[in-house]
Amino acid sequence: MPQLDSARRKELKDSAFAYIDARNRRRLPIHDAAHVRNALSRFNQVIFESPEARDRARTRLLKAASRYGIAPVGFVEGQLRARGETRLPTGAVTFLMLDIVDSTGLLQRLEDRYARLLSDLRRLARATVQRSGGVEVDARGDEYFAVFKRATDAIAAAIAVRAAVGEHAWPEAGRPMLRFGVHSGRPTLTEAGYVGLAVHAVRRICSAAAPDQVLISHAAVTAASTPQGDAYALIELGPHRLKGLPEAEHLFALADR
Repeated sequence: MPQLDSARRKELKDSAFAYIDARNRRRLPIHDAAHVRNALSRFNQVIFESPEARDRARTRLLKAASRYGIAPVGFVEGQLRARGETRLPTGAVTFLMLDIVDSTGLLQRLEDRYARLLSDLRRLARATVQRSGGVEVDARGDEYFAVFKRATDAIAAAIAVRAAVGEHAWPEAGRPMLRFGVHSGRPTLTEAGYVGLAVHAVRRICSAAAPDQVLISHAAVTAASTPQGDAYALIELGPHRLKGLPEAEHLFALADR
C-alpha cells in the first residue's frame, strides 16, 4: 500500500476518513481499496472518544468496504464479539424503532444536560430490549433501533420501554416524549446492517406515531398471532399512506388495558 504523505492527506476530504475526533484529527483513511483493507485491520487499534464515535466510524468503514467490493470477512463478527453483542437475526424478524418527539426543543431547554438525558434513555432502552429478547441494531441521534425474532417480544419491549420512561426521574425541563413503530418483514442482513423495505417501513411508521404512541403494522400484528394479549389491546386505525412506501400500511395503535 502506498504511503499517504501529509500533502496528499491534506488534499483529501473529511469523507475520505472513517473517524474524525473532537480535535479534528482524521484517522483511518478509506479513500481507496488498499486503505480500506488497512483500516479494517487497524480498527481495533484506534482509541475512540465514545462508543457512539466507534459506531459511526465502523459504519463509514463498512460502507467504504461495500463501495470497493471488499468483503470484510471476520470483521463484523469480531466487532460483535468485542462488544459482547449477539449476532443479528436473519429471516422473518420484527423491528422496533423509537425516537424523541421534538428533540430539538428538548435540547434547547436542557442544553448541556441533554447528553445525560440521551444516555439515560439509551440505557433504559437497551436494558429493556435485552430483557425482552431483542438485539440493538443502531442508536444514533434521537433514534433507537432494535430487532426481535418474535413480534410478541417486540411489542412487549415497546410497552416496557414506554413504562420505564414514564417512571424514570427526568430533569425538571420535562421527560422525553417518545413515539414507537413496530413492523415485521424479511430484510437482508449485510455487512453494513439491515437493508430492505421493512427498514424504511418501520421508520415511517414510527414517524407517524403521536407522542407516547406505539404504532404497529398489520404485518407485525399477524406475526404476533395473538394480538389481544392480557397486557394490552389494539385499536385498529385502518390503512395509512406513508411517505416513500409503495402501498398503504394498515396500522394499529397500542392501548393500555
